[in-house]
Amino acid sequence: MNLLIVESPGKVKKIQGFLGNGWKVAASVGHVRDLPLKEIGVSPPNFKPRYVETDRGHKIISGLRKLAAQASQVYLATDPDREGEAIAWHLQDALGLTDPERITYTEITQTAVLKAIGKPRKIDKNLVQAQEARRVLDRLVGYLVSPVLVSTVGQFLSAGRVQSPALKLVVERDEAIKSFRQTTHFGAEITFDAIPNVSPGWKAAWNNKNWLQEGQDCFLDKSAAEQIAALQNFTVLIYEEGEARQAPPAPFTTSTLQQAASNALKIDPKRTMVLAQKLYEDGHITYMRTDSPNLSAEAIADIRALASQNDWPVPPKPRTWKSKAGAQEAHEAVRPTHVEAESAGETSGEIALYKMIRLRAIASQLEEARFATVKAVLRSELDGKDVFLEAKGRRQLAPGWKILTADDQANADDEEKEEDALNSPVPVLQVGSQVWAASGEVKTKKTVPPSRFTQAALIRELEKRGIGRPSTYASILDNILTRGYIRPNEKRMMVSTPVGCELIAALKTNFGFLDYEYTKKMEDHLDEIAEGKNDYLTVITILHENLKNELKVFQDANVRNCPDCGQPLKRLIKTGTGGYNFWGCSDREKCGAKFKDADGQPGEKIIPLQFSLPDFKCSVCGQPLKHLIKEGPNGFNFWACSDRDKCGARFEDADGQPGAMSVKAGFSDFKCQSCKSPLFRRKGHSAKTGKDYDFFACSNKKCGKTYQTEYGKPDFPAKKY
Repeated sequence: MNLLIVESPGKVKKIQGFLGNGWKVAASVGHVRDLPLKEIGVSPPNFKPRYVETDRGHKIISGLRKLAAQASQVYLATDPDREGEAIAWHLQDALGLTDPERITYTEITQTAVLKAIGKPRKIDKNLVQAQEARRVLDRLVGYLVSPVLVSTVGQFLSAGRVQSPALKLVVERDEAIKSFRQTTHFGAEITFDAIPNVSPGWKAAWNNKNWLQEGQDCFLDKSAAEQIAALQNFTVLIYEEGEARQAPPAPFTTSTLQQAASNALKIDPKRTMVLAQKLYEDGHITYMRTDSPNLSAEAIADIRALASQNDWPVPPKPRTWKSKAGAQEAHEAVRPTHVEAESAGETSGEIALYKMIRLRAIASQLEEARFATVKAVLRSELDGKDVFLEAKGRRQLAPGWKILTADDQANADDEEKEEDALNSPVPVLQVGSQVWAASGEVKTKKTVPPSRFTQAALIRELEKRGIGRPSTYASILDNILTRGYIRPNEKRMMVSTPVGCELIAALKTNFGFLDYEYTKKMEDHLDEIAEGKNDYLTVITILHENLKNELKVFQDANVRNCPDCGQPLKRLIKTGTGGYNFWGCSDREKCGAKFKDADGQPGEKIIPLQFSLPDFKCSVCGQPLKHLIKEGPNGFNFWACSDRDKCGARFEDADGQPGAMSVKAGFSDFKCQSCKSPLFRRKGHSAKTGKDYDFFACSNKKCGKTYQTEYGKPDFPAKKY
């Protein structure tokens, strides 16, 4: 038997059907190992990561190990990217495989899978190291910087190597909007008489460049604009007829797919990737994580054959695009695996996304749209100064690829819409001839602030600046959204929150990883590792050294000292049930002072719990009693046994002496069936739920068993309360 291991359980049934008898297909269900959850898991000088099995991974590894022991050959068919390569390496290491075969394919079809099996390779250690470097870099920033932010800045903040620069983009855009000052400026538009077959007339706009003073971007003289709008006689200076061509957009990359889905389908990037993953696993589209805008020769041939059947125009040669700088994957663009299938998917979201992918892929290989264009420049004069008007016209000659996507808004970009808005039907004009205006109008305009980022626009900006990579865009946005650093407004625009602004304010003058160019260079270093041009240890060591120096400077500048002993204070925060928020001295053994939090600053000192050990003994076990007193709204006054672990009895205070034993804490005559420790009865009224409670609890905290009370006794057997 041959064993083929894939990532997703959703692929198993389909691929098992391709391979038939003699094969067993199983899934790793993604990563089976990761860095530990509650510790950094990596340290200098070698920065070797310490991996632990995930909760799910332990069971998965056990099952796969049994299957691998029965197999004559193991094939690792995890996803065809760095993450998939790393998962393959983890499987090899965790399963103890000596010589597994690594195969990749970008579409789940029988032809593609069988072809991949026929050309296996070994695990690419460079790709594994590139993924490992990204994971460790992110871990170092998150685990080293975030605790320092909490303890010195006084806010519960989380830094991220890539997510923080993404947040910075949103914060800076919001700052630019707040500081924007609107300017009113003026233009002019002239309407000329209607000409037969050109109705209701044609228009030309004033080009005011030669009227602007040095350093001006806008024309501010309304009276001059009014005089120009009143001009009537113009001479035709230039009249040009031509032809314009508009090429179709490239097939989707990961980034452009997320952008188009956000704009056209109103689907956020994270959801887009979930839908695309399902389409890929069901064999409807090729792999959805890619930088490449180009299609395979086989796919182009299929599209051209389909175009021939439907009389769609195709260019003489297949169309290709230049990949952007830093493109890291060798996969083709996202496309349908069977281009003739007009619809695919099970849900409305999958169906809509598939249609968009298919139309974009087909359109990319169709002929350019052709337009007849007209441009006219008219001249007049005001107070001895030239006044120039411009008129443009455009008429479609051949739709080309637009015959397929005329109603597909995902393929209409903002520049095209703006260009169409400027077009006006311009008649044939003779250079040197005179034309008379029918009317003129002053155009009052106002400068507008920069627009806020949509999720699509933010992804486009990240890609433009080289921050992150295709597989990370959706998670970057998801992180800063779920942590409350940004939020969408009613128009789906991203707005920074106060806590997001505070985080960037704390980071931007102190840490290099927030610099856009620094972040881009680090992404380039990761690409170099993948290509074998750089090594893991060098890249990690440089970032760690920089980070260590920056942290020291940051702490020195932001430390808050304990008023009692002068040692640094740390802010301690825990949310949820049993949560707390206070400042504590870092020298817990010698000082241990605590202070209330006052809007992110150390406030009033917390008076420690007062107790004494007078000559009163516990009536249960004979040990000394402690008198515990706390003043204030949440204060208390009672007596407790000093042997808390073995006894824990409590007594009410009766004028400074122990009174009746509290039913709430006193030991009973019953013992826990699990660990044989004494039980004590808990009985009272919950202010939180408004309900009475009555149960027995084990005095052994490590056990924690509880028993409902029935007829004054514990209801055995034990039930977890």
